[in-house]
Amino acid sequence: MHKPVTVAIISDTHASLHEEIKAIIRQCDIAIHAGDICDADILDAMQPKTGQVIAVTGNNDHERGWPAHQAQRVKQLPAVAALDLPGGVVKIEHGHVHDMNRPDHQDLRDAHPEARLVVYGHTHRKVIDDYAQPWVVNPGAAGATRTRGGPSCLVLTASETLWKIDSYRFADKLDQATSTAASVA
Repeated sequence: MHKPVTVAIISDTHASLHEEIKAIIRQCDIAIHAGDICDADILDAMQPKTGQVIAVTGNNDHERGWPAHQAQRVKQLPAVAALDLPGGVVKIEHGHVHDMNRPDHQDLRDAHPEARLVVYGHTHRKVIDDYAQPWVVNPGAAGATRTRGGPSCLVLTASETLWKIDSYRFADKLDQATSTAASVA
């Protein structure tokens, strides 16, 4: 049996990554960014234990929206990515193609039926929808733009038999976090 894998899940940094979220990423094995990165320095600042960072483009991730010297890097990012983990597959996309204002979770499930978890961003609203398979989650905004209550992220702990999601939200100017968890056997 393999050791569980921890995955930091963030989105919507818009060129700014909250310091406490950077610290959470450093404690995880892998990091996911679900788009609207807006600066390659954010990807470089994401330093999980293995160095593995999976990122997809958001509606603001295009050559005109990034510093000019990073144009090539943004062009190399996919719109959709997959991560194989013990016990299943995570699919990652920004979500804006499923409705610009409020991406439909059933559309996301239908687009990725092979997944155990679908990660999206775009709305800057943290959501854990674990009421149907695959789960659909949005980590909220991990930067300083429209954080809707403070910068937030999720941490997935995945083993062959159990997946658990911990949720973190930080006050805009305080070093306090709140945590909740969801798990499925």
